[in-house]
Amino acid sequence: MEAATVEASPRPRSPARPPRRRWTRFLLPTYVVVVLLYTMVPIAVMILYGFNQSPTDRLTFAWNGFTLDWYRRLFEISDLTDALLHSLEIAALSTVIAVALGTPAALALARYRFRGRGLGDVVVLADIAAPSVVVGASLLGFFVYLGVPRGFGTILLAHVAFNVAFVVIVVQARVSDLDESLVEAARDLGASPLVAFWKVTLPLIFPGILAASLLAFALSIDDFIITSFVAGQTLTFPLWVYGAVKVGIPPQVFVMGTLIFTIGILFAIAAVIANRRSPA
Repeated sequence: MEAATVEASPRPRSPARPPRRRWTRFLLPTYVVVVLLYTMVPIAVMILYGFNQSPTDRLTFAWNGFTLDWYRRLFEISDLTDALLHSLEIAALSTVIAVALGTPAALALARYRFRGRGLGDVVVLADIAAPSVVVGASLLGFFVYLGVPRGFGTILLAHVAFNVAFVVIVVQARVSDLDESLVEAARDLGASPLVAFWKVTLPLIFPGILAASLLAFALSIDDFIITSFVAGQTLTFPLWVYGAVKVGIPPQVFVMGTLIFTIGILFAIAAVIANRRSPA
């Protein structure tokens, strides 16, 4: 008996793929590099010209030689030093108060269902989305209506008002990823609600609280528009620099900006390290 021969059917050919364009691999990295350069070049100029000699004690972009004199004379201008201290005090106090108020609010909005929760989310988002001019003008009208004298206290209240919303958003995002079974396990083992929060919840959400604190501090020390409405006779660092533009900025401003930027970078690195070391 002859063996039947089976003729293999030809496989269907896959559609030809268009040749890859290798240049597209570099498009997104190039875009990222351009954005980073656009962001960092002004900061690099600020750092560089903090070491520039200036014969008139006013900022000049003509390079006259390297010097550390402005770092030695950093606190020579008393009103500039006072303005910087005001900014640091307000930023620190507003950050502490905003975190103390915003963290419980974030826990409530992320964990519980209650009447008015949706309205709370809308208010928080509206506070972030509102233009600074609108917020500053509304706060000014509010303080004038109440007869509150403008100064350090009104600046602090204004900064707390807009920082709370950012704290709530950042911490709420962290709390939303929290595994509730860990808290329930602590409660089943006999921990009270306070102990469960202190031993379980707080360590898990601490990276979010730290990130919210850094963001609130940066927003506070950098704010100009809202502060200008409610400052009265109190000068902060941004307000002092704005006023000095008319007569010439002293190089100490660049030195102070460099130090603030360096401290911010160190805090950001600390936040990243804390986030990586936090329990999963």
